[in-house]
Amino acid sequence: MKFIRSLIFITIIAFIAFYILEEKNMSPNVAIDSIVSEVKEKSNMLENKSAPKDEGKQSKLPIEGDLFGWIGRSSEQLIEIYGEPIRRDASAYGYEWWVYTDSQLEYIQFGIENNQIETVYATGSSLKDERASIGQSFTSLDEQFTFENEVSFNEGLSSYTFKLTNEERNMRPLVKLGDHLFAQFYFDTFTNKLSSIRVLTAGILLKHRPYQIQYRGDLPEGSTLTEEEWANVESGMEQQVFDITNVFRNQQGLKSLLWEDPVAQVAFRHSKDMEENNYFSHDSLNGNGLKERLAVEDVFYSAAGENIAAGYTDAPAAMEGWLNSEGHREALFKKEYTHLGVGVYKLYYTQNFLAKPL
Repeated sequence: MKFIRSLIFITIIAFIAFYILEEKNMSPNVAIDSIVSEVKEKSNMLENKSAPKDEGKQSKLPIEGDLFGWIGRSSEQLIEIYGEPIRRDASAYGYEWWVYTDSQLEYIQFGIENNQIETVYATGSSLKDERASIGQSFTSLDEQFTFENEVSFNEGLSSYTFKLTNEERNMRPLVKLGDHLFAQFYFDTFTNKLSSIRVLTAGILLKHRPYQIQYRGDLPEGSTLTEEEWANVESGMEQQVFDITNVFRNQQGLKSLLWEDPVAQVAFRHSKDMEENNYFSHDSLNGNGLKERLAVEDVFYSAAGENIAAGYTDAPAAMEGWLNSEGHREALFKKEYTHLGVGVYKLYYTQNFLAKPL
């Protein structure tokens, strides 16, 4: 009997030692900035030989029904209903994005890991889910889901609480749909209407950590990517920024932008320079601005603008950040712009817009 009592006592002490860990807080660190400049440049115009990427490819759209219900389903089921994706993009979080888009009105990407759908991001004016539709008002969805400043859940003996600021709650509230299923509703705060939806498992949410998190227990370790792996992730995010930009523009009744390779190289070099030299600015450390960087590629344009961002989880998150900032929104929806180059390095994002004769 004494042995049993001792064993029970040791077990209780071990459980308490495991569970009562130091309480920790983590916050995402994101930044965005934008410039728009009207510049008259030299007359030797480079011919744009680059069509928009994936031109001519179209997925089997529209995608309707229960968007939330795709989590946990297999890639075979996805192919059976919607066919092959137009693109498969690597992510920085272990899953692969399968992208479906008509490049104009609809855009959706499924995050697949171990042959199973773990997350979905979707936007587009014709996207309609059984529980939420793009363009739906903040008020109606708040009444339906009840947006809170704190969202908690348990994973085994670990506990997690995501803490949202009022700004985050208004722009990208987090909703717990089930024990291990969550949704982020991205709103256009200029119209207070739903811009896009992201559905994800608890595991993916803990990898992304898009809000301040208070927790007891363990967090999943982040992936360590090689330079080659990062290059694949960056290439995919550049295309995602380009695609989503055009979907957003089409929602506003604006023309799609054309991809511009030389300008994409300018944007990439600036993103890489900011990450490697630990700064965040439209001006490089040598004092060069957008005008000087474009001059290196001998680009002709009548107007140019630049959006930059850093620290966002991925390309869709950066796009939603730009959408909700007045200066970035101005660049996204400037009707005079005709071309776009995107450069992503690690989690630094640069968009360079041009207006030039077609």
